[in-house]
Amino acid sequence: MAIPLTVPTISKDMEVAMVNSINSETMVGGESVSRFEEEFARYIGTDYAVAVNSGSSALLLTFYAMRIKVGEGVITPSATFVATINGATSLGGRPQFCEIGNDYVMSIESFRKIWKRNKCRFVIPVHLYGHPCNMDEILAESNEKSIRVVEDAAQAHGAKYKKDRVGSFGDAGIFSFYPTKNMTVGGDGGMVSTNDKHIRDSIIKMRDVGRVTKYTHDEIGYTMRLNSVNAAIGRVQLKYLDDWNDERRKRAQIYYKQLSDCTELILPPMSNNGLYSVYHMYVIRTQYRNLLGAWLFLNHISCAVHYPIPVHRQPAYNKYGLDANLNFTDEWSSSILSIPIYPSLSSEDQAYISQTIRRFFDEKLYESNKVKKYEIEWSRKLI
Repeated sequence: MAIPLTVPTISKDMEVAMVNSINSETMVGGESVSRFEEEFARYIGTDYAVAVNSGSSALLLTFYAMRIKVGEGVITPSATFVATINGATSLGGRPQFCEIGNDYVMSIESFRKIWKRNKCRFVIPVHLYGHPCNMDEILAESNEKSIRVVEDAAQAHGAKYKKDRVGSFGDAGIFSFYPTKNMTVGGDGGMVSTNDKHIRDSIIKMRDVGRVTKYTHDEIGYTMRLNSVNAAIGRVQLKYLDDWNDERRKRAQIYYKQLSDCTELILPPMSNNGLYSVYHMYVIRTQYRNLLGAWLFLNHISCAVHYPIPVHRQPAYNKYGLDANLNFTDEWSSSILSIPIYPSLSSEDQAYISQTIRRFFDEKLYESNKVKKYEIEWSRKLI
């Protein structure tokens, strides 16, 4: 069996919480939902948290609450999952894609240049792969220019910038609980963290079809609620999150030690200088990305690319006539490779992964006809 890229944890106490929820709560709007919201807000360090059915819904409802207008600019990296900008765009916002730096997160220089050209009203810093953005610089620019900040922390549950958790800096932060994330709810789910009561109240109403009473609706809303059983699982997962993140950091450190002398590899940014990553993914870079992916596939090691097509090159965004010149993002998308990392990854499996990668470079297997034969097959999986 292949070593998986990631493994969600479902323990006995999560199973018990799930069964208790089914037996004792209404399946929608049960007590577990409100308790999960309270506990998550306390964990992140915000006044409020509102549970929804996905991270994508969290973004859509947040921008609705902030009353984004048609044509208003939204700055965000193109190096992210397409859902980061979909919510704002579907409400009429106009995406303005900026570059990332070597740390895989928003380049403050690119942010400044885009704002100077377009005077955008919103910015979405993305804590990609669980690595925090430099929030001091982003907030300084945003406060000076009256830009509203929505943190995309979909991959960064528990990550810290200095002493505070991401999701607590902007007007709002959004999280996803999709099963591959550092914590899940046993399926799709999302959360919005905020100190803004208006944002909180708007999302509570709009996730529930614009309801103000049982049969009175004063806005055309959505059905984007989190189910009670999912919230019950999330409450238990939240208790384990810090321990799981510590285990991810330990495994990241092992990779740094085992792979640091591979000169053909660029390793991901480390946690330092007040940036505490939670390593949702351990993402390496190499010019032989597809060949290395094929080699790992041949050796029963799962790997993936997050993400092979930057958002500014997605067909859905061609109609905006975007002319973004994002050379580093294009190079990044052609060289990144996610390798397995999760709390239960054994030392034996991790050593095997590192040894297999090292062998690829030490023996120059990127020149091997056998590997090249499988490169095309493996590359097809990317799109």
